[in-house]
Amino acid sequence: MFAAASLSDVLTELSARFTARTGRQTRTVFAGSGDVARQVLSGAPADLIVLADSEWMDRLAAANVLRPGSRVDLATNSLVVIAPADQPQTAFVWRGRIAIGDPASVPAGRYARQMMQALGVRDRDDMTLVTAADVRAVRGFVARGEVDLGVVYRSDALGYDAVRVVATPPAEVQPRIVYPAALTTRAAEGAAGLMQFLAGAEARETFARHGFGAVS
Repeated sequence: MFAAASLSDVLTELSARFTARTGRQTRTVFAGSGDVARQVLSGAPADLIVLADSEWMDRLAAANVLRPGSRVDLATNSLVVIAPADQPQTAFVWRGRIAIGDPASVPAGRYARQMMQALGVRDRDDMTLVTAADVRAVRGFVARGEVDLGVVYRSDALGYDAVRVVATPPAEVQPRIVYPAALTTRAAEGAAGLMQFLAGAEARETFARHGFGAVS
């Protein structure tokens, strides 16, 4: 399985549960969705793909690397702004060094840029954007105090003590964030069972516990 970095915790838990019940081993490669898609397009041996971005999945479909009819949306997410947990709590302002995912390959970065543009806070003299390889790297920058703020998914901030949420952008500026999954045309026989498990009711409850939203 090749999957978006923001899914690391929840898919690791679900994969272990799947293996315990079926005896089928799974191996997952995590990276930014753009990097995942490019690896698959270059021939990486993926059976199942889960991304944080419908556009990248559309590109894979257009390249005929997905099994027809296998695509399904597993979960949703939203953006939050985080700061180091040990930073003094003051009134929130967009200022200083702000980390986002690289918009060219990280959907969270593209979503962050769209959200900031909608709020009118891009390209200000008192702000410097720092880009990262994936959303977990953004969280790491913030946790280590290397930046003042970071924009990550809600699921990345939940239960992570080294950062704290300082702002939740209003719904009207939140991009639609969906996690599509699909089998590849080269998928091994057992991959369909894992796909079915990830799309089931038990997995939805696990996604919710990790801070993801349900697909309407």
